[in-house]
Amino acid sequence: MTFFTTSSKGQKPINSNKRFHYSWIILLVTFLALILAAGIRSTPGVLIIPFEHYFGWSRSAISFALAINLLLYGLCGPFAGALLELYGTRQTMAMALGLIAVGAALSSQMNATWHLMVLWGVVIGTGSGFFSPVLGTVVANRWFSKRRGLVIGIFSAAGSAGQLIFLPLFSKLLEIYTWQIVTWFIAYSAIAVMIIVCLLMRNHPRDIGLLPYGASQAASADHPEKNGSISVVITVFKQAVTNRDFWLLTGSFVVCGITSSGLIGTHFIPACADHGISEISAAGMLSISGIFNLLGAMAAGWLSDKFDNRWLLFWFYMLRGVTLAWLPFTLASDTYNLALFIVFYGLDWVATVPPTVRLTTDIFGKQSSIVFGWMMIFHQAGAALAAYSGGALHTLLGSYQLAFISGGVLCLLACGLVIKIRRI
Repeated sequence: MTFFTTSSKGQKPINSNKRFHYSWIILLVTFLALILAAGIRSTPGVLIIPFEHYFGWSRSAISFALAINLLLYGLCGPFAGALLELYGTRQTMAMALGLIAVGAALSSQMNATWHLMVLWGVVIGTGSGFFSPVLGTVVANRWFSKRRGLVIGIFSAAGSAGQLIFLPLFSKLLEIYTWQIVTWFIAYSAIAVMIIVCLLMRNHPRDIGLLPYGASQAASADHPEKNGSISVVITVFKQAVTNRDFWLLTGSFVVCGITSSGLIGTHFIPACADHGISEISAAGMLSISGIFNLLGAMAAGWLSDKFDNRWLLFWFYMLRGVTLAWLPFTLASDTYNLALFIVFYGLDWVATVPPTVRLTTDIFGKQSSIVFGWMMIFHQAGAALAAYSGGALHTLLGSYQLAFISGGVLCLLACGLVIKIRRI
């Protein structure tokens, strides 16, 4: 049996089956965009060594440009939340994909480190910043009343899927062609996804006469006013910084950034190359970890709906700390130990995101998407620091051992922080 709904904005009626909700289309489109963004964020790991060989640039100089990318990815977070409210998800996502396409296309012509800093650091960093977990949080909160934790877990798993798809693809393209082909591939892919977003994405369920998935009419009768001004972003931050739990949760999230995209996402492949493992093999292992990352993220989303998220974060950071401290020794030993690292680290890579989002939502309520955006700034500041310092330490010491072990120690600090968050 079907029913027809009419958009309040005059769009054509949408024919929907009672067993199917348009929110699942929104989920798929958002998931696709997040997969592409994750693929783009994984690109620097496979390009560090080609850039060293092709241009003769130092690893610390390349890492500095990538640190700018990671920092801007975080800085865009809270303002992305405001723009998503002000202009809508479809327009904001399309604009961000356009930025990525332009930055990737122009980067094929770069020949100086400042070109890398402007194009990969600023332009692509800004564009990809609109596909931070803030987007997934906004879409999940707006389109889903039930299954929200699972949906956030699925969006978190998009990073794993992007890594799984694009890392081996980019490595193969680099083996057969040149790094410029990778940049053109990214540009065309961004344009293709932008077209899909423009065709299928919608800003809010009420735009097409629907309620969020699982919501009752009574629960959704009172829609909050749209207020996406920059002043609101600043005001929410001023309120959040007076909350002790904000700093405890943010401190742990900084460690998440340091130990994920900052260290492993940027330096795992070069670290493997230092131990005689080819870039293609290292990228393959990192992409395989994406399978376990996918499982871990979805499991974390499911668990976040059922258990105390503080203790979930405690055990997730504990596992990550142990595996990171173990990594330098696995690189120097045999492939069996490295395979174990890929499994355990993969399961934990983004498992911290769903519990962090749920705790943020529980503590800050309707302002949670903006608060989480500010937390992403700190997360990516940690990632940027780790990306640059990892490269600088390698230039200074000739290895990543100190960087990886330090990351493991910081995870133990994060365990202590999350357990002090008050129980809601």
